[in-house]
Formats: sequence, structure tokens, C-alpha cells
Amino acid sequence: MDITVYSKPACVQCTATIRALQKHGLDYQVVDLTEDAAAMSHVTELGYRQAPVVVAGDSHWAGFRPDLIGQLA
Repeated sequence: MDITVYSKPACVQCTATIRALQKHGLDYQVVDLTEDAAAMSHVTELGYRQAPVVVAGDSHWAGFRPDLIGQLA
């Protein structure tokens, strides 16, 4: 399953999300929303206005969600 974390610089919840993914040994990619207009449009189309946004397969959510990250492991 592909996991993408849409992030912003100096985002505490983004850092916590990335650390939780690492803790569970999950592979992921990070996309900086401030540097990728297409990614920002995608996240907005999904209905999110805060970072991080995590897309994992058919699932997606915003914010630091250790419960959902744990379900991916």
C-alpha cells in the first residue's frame, strides 16, 4: 500500500505523524504542500484544509491520528 503524507514546514502534527509511521516501520513518501500546487489542489479536493493529510490506499485523513496509523501497521 502506498502511503503519502502531505505536509507543511514547521508543522508539529506533521512531524508527529512521520515519527509514528517510522515507529511502525511503514514506508511512506512526504509531499510538501508549500512546494507542490497540484498536491495542494488534490488535498483541497479531498476536503481538507489542515496538515498533515495522510493518504493510505483508499483511506485518507487529516491531523495526527496514531489510532489510524496503528491500523496500517
